[in-house]
Amino acid sequence: MRYIGTHANHRAVSASEAVLLGMVPGGGLFVPETIAALDPVTLAQPSYLETARRVLTPYFSDLSPEVLDGCLDRAYNSTNFETPDIVDLQPLGRRRFLLNLWHGPTAAFKDVALQLMPELTAAAKRRTGEKAHTLILVATSGDTGKAALEGYKDAAGISIVVFYPHGGVSEVQRLQMATTDGCNTQVFAVRGNFDDCQTAVKALFQEPALGAELSGRGIKLSSANSINWGRLAPQIVYYVRAYSLLSARGEIRPGEEVDICVPTGNFGNILAAWYARAMGLPVRRLICASNKNNILTDFFRTGVYDVRRTFHRTSSPSMDILISSNLERFLFEITGRDAARIKSWFAELRSGAFRIDDEAKAALDALIVPGWADEPRVFAEIKKVHDETGLVIDTHTAVASAVARDGMPADGPAMIIASTASAFKFAGDVLASITGAAETDEFKAIERLAEIAGCAPHRAVQGLRERPVRHDGVLDIPGMREGVVRFAEGIRP
Repeated sequence: MRYIGTHANHRAVSASEAVLLGMVPGGGLFVPETIAALDPVTLAQPSYLETARRVLTPYFSDLSPEVLDGCLDRAYNSTNFETPDIVDLQPLGRRRFLLNLWHGPTAAFKDVALQLMPELTAAAKRRTGEKAHTLILVATSGDTGKAALEGYKDAAGISIVVFYPHGGVSEVQRLQMATTDGCNTQVFAVRGNFDDCQTAVKALFQEPALGAELSGRGIKLSSANSINWGRLAPQIVYYVRAYSLLSARGEIRPGEEVDICVPTGNFGNILAAWYARAMGLPVRRLICASNKNNILTDFFRTGVYDVRRTFHRTSSPSMDILISSNLERFLFEITGRDAARIKSWFAELRSGAFRIDDEAKAALDALIVPGWADEPRVFAEIKKVHDETGLVIDTHTAVASAVARDGMPADGPAMIIASTASAFKFAGDVLASITGAAETDEFKAIERLAEIAGCAPHRAVQGLRERPVRHDGVLDIPGMREGVVRFAEGIRP
């Protein structure tokens, strides 16, 4: 499998090269040259590991079966994930099913990809003969940062720098990142929002002077955000696995269509569901659920993507995003891979907005159901789900559940709702939603929520308050470059 850029401005590269580059050096994102077909046998595999093997093999064809198997075995096991099948499904009633993706070490769906991605990075370096030290840059809205730090810490020949919006993540998310150990990690809070962090990181990738300076030190940049195909591809697997589980349980007939609802910020998680559909998974519609930062809802309804709007900090901070990077890949695919249109639209976005044409809008309308939930509705949904089922869901999952509740006709197909984080990461808001009583101490809220849920808190938050803070730097946007350079000065390739 080779990979091409969404701007048609770069030669086709191997999977290993795409993983190491992260994004197209001249702008744009890598996509597979062709979309692999889903073999029906894949839907009958006995485990998540076997499903992943069959889904991912075509996309990483430059790695030998033995190498890819080793990567998968080291990523998907009982040490890294608390449930035997990596993910699980819980019924919500009315043919709705929660796909719980948060059983990994940091209690977020990002773990499913970011336990594998460091293995892919190391394998890609061996495959290409890359001797330079790899420096991973990550912009995070809350969850990607810790998941990437956990995956890459102490990895040989690799270091990682994470940037997150100062004051824009939950206290648990902040402490998860700030207390990260490892000899190769650095975390900075940034005065700005996630879009500011993400835009600045992309600019660093495309800055020739920085690339030359780092190259002189024997260092090359890469990414662990979902702009990197190596992060996105593993997310396809869990939608395929969810369908298999529903079929095996008799909830759906083999070949029966389902809907998938995803709480959406940077568009990577829902794009993975689209790729599963494009591969042949029987998916009817994708429901794109947004929080109060509802730029995607407006875009899918009007065809206009306009970032000139108020940015809101919400109880679902991982979705507090206005510039959704993976939307570029999606538009590239639904326009028949028309790089000229993509390049033109995203050039217009630098001025604040772009409008897609009628043909592209019709393609979106046939597939995407957009919706959003404001804060009162999110909190009401958390209580409603608990009252109806006894389940405790987090704020991001509640966004999806609320939108799915609206967008699901009584005679519609079964619906898979992506549950993207453990409720214990946002315990204060979840507890207040269920009990009506606020608890300002996040860790007391975790204890109380554990009593209500009837289970121990997720391991990701246990003992978190007692861990020493190792990263407390705060930067302005212009200081991000200097932060990278100073960290790089301490790297000894």
